[in-house]
Amino acid sequence: MHQPEYRDLETGEFKLPWTYLHVIKDYVDMVAHLEAVPDAKAVVNFAPILLEQIEDYSNQVNSFLRDRVLIKDPLLAALVEPCLPANTEYRLKLLHDCRKANRERQIHRYPLFRKLTEMAEWIQEHPDAVNYLNDQFIVDVLVWYHLAWMGETVKLTDARVQRLIEQGSQFSCDDRIELLEIIRDLLSKVLHRYKALAIKGRIELSVTPYAHPIMPLMLNMQSASEAMPDVKLPELEHYPGGEERVKWQLQKGLETFRHFFGFEPEGCWPSEGSVSDATLKVLSDFGFKWAASGGNVLHNSLHAADMATNESVYFPFLLQSTEIACFFRDDGLSDLIGFEYSKWHADDAVADLIKHLENIADFSKTQSVVSIIMDGENAWEYFPENGYHFLRALYQRLAEHPDIELTTFSECLKQNVSIKPLPTLVAGSWVYGTFSTWIGDVDKNYGWDMLGDVKKAFDRSVESGRLSEAVLAIAEKQLAVCEGSDWFWWFGDYNPGEAVSDFEQQYRLNLTNLYRLLGEDPPAYLALSFTQGSGAPAMGGAMRRGNII
Repeated sequence: MHQPEYRDLETGEFKLPWTYLHVIKDYVDMVAHLEAVPDAKAVVNFAPILLEQIEDYSNQVNSFLRDRVLIKDPLLAALVEPCLPANTEYRLKLLHDCRKANRERQIHRYPLFRKLTEMAEWIQEHPDAVNYLNDQFIVDVLVWYHLAWMGETVKLTDARVQRLIEQGSQFSCDDRIELLEIIRDLLSKVLHRYKALAIKGRIELSVTPYAHPIMPLMLNMQSASEAMPDVKLPELEHYPGGEERVKWQLQKGLETFRHFFGFEPEGCWPSEGSVSDATLKVLSDFGFKWAASGGNVLHNSLHAADMATNESVYFPFLLQSTEIACFFRDDGLSDLIGFEYSKWHADDAVADLIKHLENIADFSKTQSVVSIIMDGENAWEYFPENGYHFLRALYQRLAEHPDIELTTFSECLKQNVSIKPLPTLVAGSWVYGTFSTWIGDVDKNYGWDMLGDVKKAFDRSVESGRLSEAVLAIAEKQLAVCEGSDWFWWFGDYNPGEAVSDFEQQYRLNLTNLYRLLGEDPPAYLALSFTQGSGAPAMGGAMRRGNII
C-alpha cells in the first residue's frame, strides 16, 4: 500500500484525493477479506508517508464533523459544502474530477451515475451551460462519485451506504453529512484493523523507507547501468549525500511505523522492489530480516553469476556479506492478477492460479516459496465489484488447499526454509528488472538534475548553519518528499497527459517549497512544465508488468 505525499506541506492542502479514495475502496476491502478468512495469511506493506496522510484525513474529517473546521481537500470539502460556489471554473473542475473513475466498473455499474456523467461530459463540451446548473445536479454527482469509490465490503454491510445507493438522487445536506460520517468511520478504523490482524499473527506488516525513494539510485546512480548497460544517465553523476539520505529515510520510516503500529517490522519492501548490493547491505545493517524484489532481478543476478535459473525464483536468497534474506516475486503469476484475471470469471481465475501453484509444487523437488507481490490499490478497480468475488474465493480456496500453505516471509524464515547463496546482485526493480521507469528517459533525467540542484542548495544551507533546528526538521521532511519515486514514475510522454501534468506540477511545487524553506529563490525553470504525456498505457499507467511483453 503506497501513495506519494499529495499535500502541499506549506499549506497542508491535499492537491489530489487518491489517498482517501483508496482507503475507502481498496484498503478497507483488503483488510475485510483477510478478516473474513481466519486461515488467510499475507504480508501487507505500508509506506510511512501514506500512514501519515491517512491519519491527517481522519483528524480533518473528525474536526469538520465536530467543529466544522474546513477540510483541506477540495473534493472532500465540496461533498459537504452547504452552498457550492457559483464560480464557473470551480464547478467545471468538480464535474471533471468526478469522472476520474473506472468507466466500466465504477461509473457504468450504476445507471443513474452513468447518466449524470454523460450529462456532465456534455456540459464540459459546452461550458457556458454550467451557468444553468443548479446545485443539486453537482451535489448528486459528488455523492455518486464517492459511492462509486466505496469498497464492496462496505456496500454489502453498511445499511447507510445501501440506503444512499437506493435513493439515487436529490441528496440532501444531511445525506452528504451521513456519507462523510461513513468515510470518517473507514478512515479512523482502517489502520487499527490491520494492526489487530498483525498482533494476532494473521498478517505480517512491513515497511518502506519514509517517502518511498529509489534507494539504489540514491546510493549509486551508476547502478542503473548494471541491468541497462546503454542507459543514458542524468548530468547529475551521483546524488549528493545519498547514503546519508537513505539512512534518514529508513530511520524516519521506522519511527513512523512504530508510531502507528507499536512494534518493529522484521521486513522491508524496498520502494518498487528496487535493490542493489549496497541497498541490501544498508537494510541488513538496519536489522531487517528480509527484503523482496522482482523475479527479473534474480534472473539477471543468476545469469551474471553463471548459475542455473530454473525454479530458483521459488527460494529466498542470501547475498554475500549481508544477513538479510531476499525473496523474489513470481512476475508471471503476479501479472496475471494485475492485468489478466480482471477479464475472467472469478472462479475460473482462482482455479487457474491454483493450478499454476500446483504445477510449481509438482515440478519442485523441495518445498517452494512462491512470492506473489501486488500493488495494494490499483488492480481492483478493473475487476467486477472491486475484486470482491476473486479475492474472497482466492483466500478461501488457498486456505483450504491441502498442499498449499498461505504464509508470511518472516514465518518462512522461522520455519527454516532453504535459503540459497547469491554471489552478486544485479541492481534493478520489480519493473522489468531495471530502473527504466525512474531514470534514463530525457524527462526523468531532467527530474533527477532538478533534485540534485535542490539537494545542493539544502547542503549549502545546512553547512552555513542558518537554519534553525525547527526549520531544518521541516526542510528534511520536504526533501524526503522530493526524493519519492512516484514523480519519476510519471515523467515521460508514454504516460497519460493528465496524470503526467498532475504529478509534474506536484513535483515542481515540492521543489519550490523546499527552496523557500531554505531561504533561496526557486530557479526560474520551476515555473515551467518540463514533461507532457500523450500515451495510453495499460491500466492507465498506474501499474507496470514485471516483464516486458
